[in-house]
Amino acid sequence: MLLALNPFIENQAEGSKERGALMLAQAALLYIRDSAKEDDFARYYKKFSDTSFTVEVSHEFATREDADQWLASGKAHDSERVRIAGKGFMVVQVQGRLLFMVAPLPDELKADEAWKEEPG
Repeated sequence: MLLALNPFIENQAEGSKERGALMLAQAALLYIRDSAKEDDFARYYKKFSDTSFTVEVSHEFATREDADQWLASGKAHDSERVRIAGKGFMVVQVQGRLLFMVAPLPDELKADEAWKEEPG
């Protein structure tokens, strides 16, 4: 990979942002190699490029009222994902308050895609 970047670096103007970014990428690869972190990087890259991610749902609530009571209890955390009456939401902190934001879960998105693909 180090050598693969050379033609791209050479095609950029001396002192350009693009040339600097490519040279920085080369330096990062050298750092990984020189500090014997190739295995760590390979694990990181595998996780980073995995598109079969899952979303952890911390709580499921039958009603919005139940979810609002939990939110008011002070046990919720920013970015926490919950399901309310079958729909995905994320807890977000806005101006010091925790609120629910609509955030469909992967299974909801798959259902939406299946619906769009049905003839009709």
